[in-house]
Amino acid sequence: METISEYFNSIIFPHLGIFLKHVGDHISIGSFEIRFYGIIIMCGFILAYFLVTNEAKRTGQDPEMYLDFILILIIPVILGARIYYILFRLDQYIVAGNVKETILGMLNIRGGGLAIYGGVIAGVITGCIFAKKRKVNVLRLADTAAFGLLIGQILGRWGNFFNREAFGAYTDSVFAMGIPLDYYRHEGTLNSLINSGVISDTMLANTQTLHGMECITVHPTFLYESLWNLMLLIFLLIYRKHQKFTGEFAFIYVAGYGLGRCIVEGLRTDSLMIGNSGIRVSQLLGFACFLVGAVVLIVGYVRRAKGQLQTIENESVQAPSEDENN
Repeated sequence: METISEYFNSIIFPHLGIFLKHVGDHISIGSFEIRFYGIIIMCGFILAYFLVTNEAKRTGQDPEMYLDFILILIIPVILGARIYYILFRLDQYIVAGNVKETILGMLNIRGGGLAIYGGVIAGVITGCIFAKKRKVNVLRLADTAAFGLLIGQILGRWGNFFNREAFGAYTDSVFAMGIPLDYYRHEGTLNSLINSGVISDTMLANTQTLHGMECITVHPTFLYESLWNLMLLIFLLIYRKHQKFTGEFAFIYVAGYGLGRCIVEGLRTDSLMIGNSGIRVSQLLGFACFLVGAVVLIVGYVRRAKGQLQTIENESVQAPSEDENN
């Protein structure tokens, strides 16, 4: 029987001198496991609430409305992220002749299998319905929600870190992340990851022995995307007092996130593909988001310069009265 290393669950950044000896992916309560992935997602919703309500107060909106919005969002966003992922990985979930196993596999999200784009799409649909029901400006809602969405994505990518997933191709660059193959052997997923190409032949041909363990060294794409979103959030926080028109923050997010995702997705080995075309779904969507966001922003700035759009200061965005709150 093959011996698994004592530090099978370590993560190493060899060129940065970082050796994290034990990085678990869950906590146990009795025999029940709670994955860090799910804990991080919930922390993202909580931090999003504080950031979004702060922005709502700053712009004279009703913070309580955004609490309602975030609570309503939780289920649709998770469902959207899961359905989107499953649609492009049906072959992994459909168990021929066993409907029960197929359904249980689709419902099991504790080990990952959520696609951010699916969550965003579900969030946009939910937001449009919510704005119509509450009779509020959907673009103003989107501007405010963009701050919460970014903090959620910044945190959410660290769920991939704990799950040792969503990494990139082989690299020996300064940011190379070493993952012991023993981790996947312990999880029983090594062969399936090799067969699917997530762990590529190039990775296996260039394994390194780190702290006595055979490791693949890959791009930590979760980190790249998290840092990109952090920079985008910092920009919006600095720029927010200079907003030119309603919807500007939302489309800065759309263009900025789309550009970053398009670049980072090109490094990954586990991308969702359009059939056998070799086209990465998220890279294509990222590029489309960048183009749409950039065009809308340019049109908005031109119209603002021509005086065809109201300034933010002249828009009637006021805090609700006590009667409205009641």
